[in-house]
Amino acid sequence: MTPITSLDLTGFTEREPGVWTDEAGLVLSVHFFPLIPDLPAALHEPQRLGAGLAQLVAGAGGGLIEAVAGSVDGVPAVRQLVKMPLGSRPGQAFLGSWTVPRAGSSTVVKVQAAEGATTGMREAMIMAQVGPAEYFRPHPYADGQPAGQPGGLPYHVGDHEEWDARFPDHPLTVVRAALQRITPTITFDDRFKALPPFGGPGAPQSLPHLPPPRRGWFRRRKDA
Repeated sequence: MTPITSLDLTGFTEREPGVWTDEAGLVLSVHFFPLIPDLPAALHEPQRLGAGLAQLVAGAGGGLIEAVAGSVDGVPAVRQLVKMPLGSRPGQAFLGSWTVPRAGSSTVVKVQAAEGATTGMREAMIMAQVGPAEYFRPHPYADGQPAGQPGGLPYHVGDHEEWDARFPDHPLTVVRAALQRITPTITFDDRFKALPPFGGPGAPQSLPHLPPPRRGWFRRRKDA
């Protein structure tokens, strides 16, 4: 259970508590962690936050596409788009998430999808159009690394949103669109919203007790 009280699940089928899938293979999941958030910086430090997240994702073998501070139901949050290699076969998985941190807990909403049998077409077509010199870019959060952090996937313009309309069925396009659609429908229990804000990993953290979510906190919303 999570502090989420409403979420548009139109088109999704529940597979297990807190996990849903749609006919295209998109996976939506919600999570609550009653722990101090493990974010590398506070939300009001976007460069430190982005650089720290880029290092964490690269250390896991992936690549951070973007990390943007925003809000969900009025609560400060960070949105991430991440790509990860598929260990069992060629291709990549793409994950979009909102992490909503409070002083002693956090809620995460995540959507993810993976490439199918055909992989790399989006990247190849965009590189052919813009040229290799303009395709790979220094990572915007990674202190000048030429194409991402060591050990991670390279940062390139093929992942930018401007190309999504040309590749409507690509998993990155699908993940980005789903997160954009779902975000305005998320609402939180007032007790979660009232918790003190996350001050960063080095800040003193008060740990107010959040009562465990009672049955019925989460309500399936179908009207959006």
